[in-house]
Amino acid sequence: MFAVHAQTAPAAPGPKADAGNTVKIGIIGPFTGPSADFGVPMLNGIQQAVDEINAGGGYLGQKIEIVRKDDEGNPAVGLKRSQELVAEKVIATIGFCNTGVADKSLEVFQRNTLPLIIPCATGSPLTTRYPGPDSYIFRTSAKDGIQAPFVVDDILKRGWNKVAVFADTTGYGEAGLKDVESALAAKKLKPVYVARFGLGVKDLSEELKAAREAGANVVFSYAVGPESAVVARSRQALKWNVPQVGAWPLSFPFFIDGAKEAGEGALMAQTFIAEPSNERRSSFLTSYARKFKVNRIPVPMAAAQGYDAVYILTYSLFGIRDGKLTGPAVKTALENIKRTYYGVVATYEQPFSAQDKDAVTQNMLVMGMVKNGAITFAYPEDAKRNLFVQRKQ
Repeated sequence: MFAVHAQTAPAAPGPKADAGNTVKIGIIGPFTGPSADFGVPMLNGIQQAVDEINAGGGYLGQKIEIVRKDDEGNPAVGLKRSQELVAEKVIATIGFCNTGVADKSLEVFQRNTLPLIIPCATGSPLTTRYPGPDSYIFRTSAKDGIQAPFVVDDILKRGWNKVAVFADTTGYGEAGLKDVESALAAKKLKPVYVARFGLGVKDLSEELKAAREAGANVVFSYAVGPESAVVARSRQALKWNVPQVGAWPLSFPFFIDGAKEAGEGALMAQTFIAEPSNERRSSFLTSYARKFKVNRIPVPMAAAQGYDAVYILTYSLFGIRDGKLTGPAVKTALENIKRTYYGVVATYEQPFSAQDKDAVTQNMLVMGMVKNGAITFAYPEDAKRNLFVQRKQ
């Protein structure tokens, strides 16, 4: 696949590859622990892309080498591992699944002028911490600032306008709550009830009773872990038959498997649904299944977004004319990619700029639904639209 792209990319003079000479890219994420559900698919998607690129000749004859660090979903561990990546002189890093973990480490990458591409974490503040032209923080996942209004638009179309928000107390839940409140405020609405809860909570019946008494007709959950499944099970136990909606974690195994029948019909924003709706996606899914010997990707979005991030980064490197892969040079190259990358999630035509570090826009989203323990399209029209890969707007 990549050999074709590499031949059409602009020629860039650079050092000849010596024996064993590699281009080192850092990869960081939760490969063990509770968040491994999406950390491992992200890593696999990245590995899949790297192997394809290396099979096609790598970058100017140099193999891409992954320097992998497990942040365990822990902010303190993530900070230490990020510092290790700087010390190991990677040219850029792809990673982070948890907003709170990423947030703790952003300064390491910014201070050391080391580009970071976030393929999973969605907290809106991650790409706004630093002024656009100065920022070394890029992202190929859909920030909550577009997921929340997308879901709010959908539920209002369905007539669900009395929203109860259930958000955990992590950085992810905090940022997500603000995004939902902002999306509702844009429609001149407020949540009728807001519940906050810590990680590990086992029962939310009292909070759901309060939401029901407040007149809620939909529950919007924002939780980074299995707590969204607790919302579903507690709601089922109360026999309160209102819909549950949310951002992409409602597509994770810890929700689907944890909620079981209580999670059926849940709705969430998605950039990628694992159905072979076009040739690119079919090829990606087939290759992933064969390479990692699985019938089903636990979190397809994480795999697809990680995969695309590698290609976007590699495409950018061909814009560095002197072959010197310094942090500032890679940053500038990412902001000025000349070639269109026909990706799995989207068609990336100038995914980044000096001002805009988010590659995904709201038009790329579709509504997913839990059905029979898997994620499918909520609307037939989304399935049809998904035949055509979207471009950034």
